[in-house]
Amino acid sequence: MAFLNDIPARTRAHVVDLSCPTIDETAFVDGPPLSERRVAVITSAAVHGRDAPRFLGGSTEFRPISNTIDRSDVLMSHISVNFDRTGFQQDINVVLPIDRLTELAERKVIGSVAATHYSCMGSTDPAMMEVEAAQVAGLLKADRVDAVLLVPV
Repeated sequence: MAFLNDIPARTRAHVVDLSCPTIDETAFVDGPPLSERRVAVITSAAVHGRDAPRFLGGSTEFRPISNTIDRSDVLMSHISVNFDRTGFQQDINVVLPIDRLTELAERKVIGSVAATHYSCMGSTDPAMMEVEAAQVAGLLKADRVDAVLLVPV
């Protein structure tokens, strides 16, 4: 993890000046108990399958990642120089915890694991990703997902 004091002054100034939206903590939808929920992962780690295109800087695109993908075929193309990839290299679940979700489903803590998870480039302004976010929401709905684990990187 990079601390503010560890990153270049120009990058630090940019991060400090970013606006941070306030989000109401009250859920706006109800759902089934956790033990019945179908859960997907959305990560901003810019991970993708070996055969998928790399993420480019400022990309608003997303990449679907099959729950059954061979973990050795998951690559990271995150561009931030401030991001330490060591954890990802040691354990993919640091940024894409689908093995942990599978374990939770096997223990009946959650109902099931989604067929597909999604990744995007974390260094992109989320305000620019509204179209893609709506597409991912539609795909999640089609997969009957009713809970999402957000993994910000």
